[in-house]
Amino acid sequence: MNRLASTLSVAAIVGLALGQAGCADPADIPRGIFVSNVTDAATPWNHDDFDADDDKFTFAVFSDLTGGERDRVFDVAMAQLNLLRPELIVNVGDLIEGDSETEEGLHAEWDTFDDRAMAARAPIFYMGGNHDLTGEMLRDVWRERHGRTYYQFIYKDVLFLVLDTEDNTAERIAYMQKVRNEAIEVAETEGWDAFEETEYANLPERSYGNITAEQADHFLRVLEAEDDVRWTFLLMHKPAWEREGEEQFARIEAALADRPYTVFHGHVHAYGYQQRNGRDYIRLATTGGSQIPERGRSMDHVTLVTVDDDGVDIANLLLSGILDKTGKIPLNGDEICFEVAVCGDPE
Repeated sequence: MNRLASTLSVAAIVGLALGQAGCADPADIPRGIFVSNVTDAATPWNHDDFDADDDKFTFAVFSDLTGGERDRVFDVAMAQLNLLRPELIVNVGDLIEGDSETEEGLHAEWDTFDDRAMAARAPIFYMGGNHDLTGEMLRDVWRERHGRTYYQFIYKDVLFLVLDTEDNTAERIAYMQKVRNEAIEVAETEGWDAFEETEYANLPERSYGNITAEQADHFLRVLEAEDDVRWTFLLMHKPAWEREGEEQFARIEAALADRPYTVFHGHVHAYGYQQRNGRDYIRLATTGGSQIPERGRSMDHVTLVTVDDDGVDIANLLLSGILDKTGKIPLNGDEICFEVAVCGDPE
């Protein structure tokens, strides 16, 4: 560990601060290191092992916005993350509704999201969900604006794998679009109970997504090349491992077996936690998306993840509990219901 306090002992620093170590010039006193006027053996603090390792960093995760995005929630979340000051921000997809029928309409949806995302102080690394990537036109617009649908990056020797769980052949995408349109028509004419009986609603891709062999091959090469990183995080929209007979994500899991990793996903709009293969698999709820309390704890939240050489700490923060210096939720967020099961949806 490279504790800041270990650079100089407290006594040595105090000596410098008081001019007791060779009558040090105040300009020579190291700043950014603990300095005090206490020289006694007894100190009014319990230890000087500061939680300020050079290897430590914190990033944030936000979750689904879609299924009928609720007004202002995402904007408040970005203002709150600016108070929390993570070094980077990632997500688990479903950033736009994706229901426009033209490329111009989809670009307008992305323009709106991008404008709001730019309010965040930290960079946001995009990941697509079914609302962002189901359909060839959606994928074309994504590629034009954001490039790859799956990719990886390393930050401070920590590997992030950003997966695409809407990864299907062109033929399968066309078929899914067809039955999805039919299912939506059923929902609009007969209700959502009838929607759940449609062919689309019961496709395995709807609940669990799909990962192609090509994508799995890519990440296997990445994992082979980056075999000495401190930790690996997997970000994905749907829980591919829950699909019966799934093979491609299973290959990725097998390659991860001997290293520490954590999985974050979304899609269900309700929080969930499980341990799988001795690792944390965490399903996030919403950051503005429709809430479905019957599926579990449905809440607006952000997740803070702190990494250091000792491991990972994960904290879920309810948007209703992140207050600014005035004691209020930013952007008049006190007016918003962030957990409909508790305060009721005003609409």
